[in-house]
Parts: sequence; C-alpha cells; structure tokens
Amino acid sequence: MTTMTEASVREFKMPDVGEGLTEAEILKWYVQPGDTVSDGQVVCEVETAKAAVELPIPYDGVVRELRFPEGTTVDVGTAIIAVDVAGGAPAEAPAPAAAPAAAPEEKKPEEPKTEGSGRQPVLVGYGVAASSTKRRPRKGPEVAVPQASAAVQSELNGHGPAAAKPRPLAKPPVRKLAKDLGVDLATVTPSGPDGIITREDVHAAAAPAAAAPAPVTAAPVSVPAVPPAPVATYDTARETRVPVKGVRKATAQAMVGSAFTAPHVTEFVTVDVTRTMKLVEELKQDKDMQGLRVNPLLLVAKALLVAIKRNPDINASWDEANQEIVLKHYVNLGIAAATPRGLIVPNIKDAHAKTLPQLAEALGELVATAREGKTSPAAMQGGTVTITNVGVFGVDTGTPILNPGESAILAVGAIKLQPWVHKGKVKPRQVTTLALSFDHRLVDGELGSKVLADVAAVLEQPKRLITWA
Repeated sequence: MTTMTEASVREFKMPDVGEGLTEAEILKWYVQPGDTVSDGQVVCEVETAKAAVELPIPYDGVVRELRFPEGTTVDVGTAIIAVDVAGGAPAEAPAPAAAPAAAPEEKKPEEPKTEGSGRQPVLVGYGVAASSTKRRPRKGPEVAVPQASAAVQSELNGHGPAAAKPRPLAKPPVRKLAKDLGVDLATVTPSGPDGIITREDVHAAAAPAAAAPAPVTAAPVSVPAVPPAPVATYDTARETRVPVKGVRKATAQAMVGSAFTAPHVTEFVTVDVTRTMKLVEELKQDKDMQGLRVNPLLLVAKALLVAIKRNPDINASWDEANQEIVLKHYVNLGIAAATPRGLIVPNIKDAHAKTLPQLAEALGELVATAREGKTSPAAMQGGTVTITNVGVFGVDTGTPILNPGESAILAVGAIKLQPWVHKGKVKPRQVTTLALSFDHRLVDGELGSKVLADVAAVLEQPKRLITWA
C-alpha cells in the first residue's frame, strides 16, 4: 500500500495577488521536495508587476514537486507546486452498474475551496479545477475522449463535461482573437504543444478569408524559397541584455499608455523656501514630532494638500468609456519611490484627512516599506495625485509623466543656496524649482497655474498652512 497516491496530490496555482495581474516571477522558494508544510505557511516569494509578495500554502502536506525554478515568470493560474496532503482525496462516488469502473489514473483530486480562504482566488479564463475533468455517467456505451495533460489543462479555458467532440484547446487571449477575426476554432489546425491553438494558427486560418478573390485555375508558379533571417548576435563583452519584466515592464507599459493617452502640460515655478527649511528644523525639535520622519518633502506634501483643498477640481480623473470627469472628494497622495526593483508609486490613503504628525508617520512607513520591497499591490492602487522628489538626486526639476488614471503630478527639484532678491537686496536664500504636469483634458491652464502658485506660496510663507488649511 503506497503512502503517496495521485489522488492525494494537490496543485497550488499562481494566484492573482493584485487586481488583474497576469503573471509573476518566482523570486525564492522557501521549501524543497520532501519538506512538510502546514496551512498558511509561506512557501515562496514572487514579484508581480509592482511588488514582492509572499505566498502561503492553503493546506497541510508534504512537498512532492516544485514545478518551476527560481527566476521563472509564470502565468497566473499555472500550478507552481504539488503537495501530497495527509489522508488523500475523498473517495469517488461509485459509477453506475452499466458503466465500466473508472481507471485509477482518471481520478482527479478536488481543488481546495477558495471561498472564505482568501488565499487562492478563482481566476476567470485561467486554470480549471482538476475535478472538472471527470465525466458524468452516461447512458449507453462510453465514448473515449482524448485528454490533454494536467499541466496543459490547468492553463486552458473551458469548463464542464466534454462533448463527443473535444473543445479546441486555446488560451483566453487566443479565443478572443479568434472571435474578433471571425474564426471558428474547431476548424483551426493546432501547432502548439499538446494540441494547443496558438495566435499564429488563428492568423493563418483567417488569412484565406481575408484574401477574398474567387479561386482562379492557373498553373502553379514556383516561388523561390526565402532564406531564413539570420539570428541576431551581439558581443557579450560589449553589451549586456536584460529581459524586460516585473516592475520595469509594468512601468514602461504605464508610462507609454499615459504619455500617449493624456495630453500633458507642464508648468514651472522657482520659489524661495528658506522659511520652509527653517520650519523643518524647528519641527525636528518639536516633542509632538519626535520619532517621526521630518523633511522638506513632508511640508511639500502638506502644501499640495492645501492647494488641492483650495482648488478641488484638480483632484479628478478622466473616464473615457463614459465620457465623464470624475471629481474625487478624497486625496490618495502618491509618492514616487526609487527601489532596487525599480520605480513604484504607493499612495497614502485619505491623506487630506491627516494631521501633520499623521502625515509624517504615513510617509515614513511608505518609504521604509518601499525600500524593503514589501509594498503591497493595494498600496499602489487608487492614487489621485502624485509627488516625485527628483531633488534628492541633485536635479533642478523635470517634466514628470502622469501616473495612469491621475490628473496631476508635482516634481520637486533640489533645494540650493542661491542669490535671491529678498526685501530689495540680493541675499543667499534656499531656492527650489517646482514643476506641475497635468492632464489638459480636465485641467485648464488657469486651474493648473492656481494649484502650482498655491503650493509655491505655502512653501514661501509656511504660516499659510495655518491660515489656508
């Protein structure tokens, strides 16, 4: 009697740890085959498009197999680890007397229930429960239907018992492409592994339909074979090629989408922030601010929040589908952060309602979490306005690109001691340059100018934090 049976093996699939993410890279395995795991134990760390996330296993058992090595990018819904659970799977109901007994290899384990567990969400269009491959008892002789491997079925769409003719195997994007091109997948000859229909197969099937001219009987014309294109090579001593994935891939897609969707306008203002710098030093000595992160960025953030309060229409988004401007009555303040994995933009939820000490605490937690690479996907969703502090790199200013879905982004340049006319005399003063980029579809030049001018006014005279707040 064996202790490890196919019926007792559970496959844990890559979950969608964010909203709508399609893939993640396995950074590190914390277990190896033969290790005992328990419900809720973290088994690996993965990097999504924006953050590193630890994945817990949803059941007890012994690790049988790690399906992918570290460094592999895996689609959501693909099984990444197999675990032999204690006690095996529930016994399968006996088949009707008229039907032959099912072969042992046809028994598939029930996937763990996800309702209430929160660990492995059901993903539409990806992975099917292994139990869905079971056949309902039928009257009459049983019809044998060829099956794809379990690894393939876990990636393919399609649920329910198979009909007499098996459903063509194709991933959801390929099915959508076939629908858009008017191609019946049942007529397509698959070329992928295990009989999977690829995008190239769909395009090939659509090509004859696109060439609408009636058939002409003519002698075949011999076409000289075109030699294959040479494979590109490069000198590894002179070049290094880095795969575009993870945070870099997500950032590139977001920036291209934003730059070519929202018409950007950027305005600049140079401001004397000497009084703000003095206030920063005073706040560091304030007992109410002890242990908190106090720096110029804190007062810039507060100044922007005051400017938004005075000009609330800047805090909005553009709804293209419904052709509406969505005015936000809350401010989720994004802070662009450079991390070892790339640029991320977590945001402080309901920043408008926080006091200065609360804002300082939230900023400190945000920066520390980002540097550790532990920022959650939820922390980077729902932002309304963003600040990017390019001054920490010694840069005077820039023309920042909007975070997708937001209306404005404020760039803060380096604060430098410069000659400045103060009270009619040229004196050395602490000066910086601010740049505000905004979506010109919903923010006119007047509104953008007022917001930027208000931020500058508060930083020049910080006492306005009291009179304007």
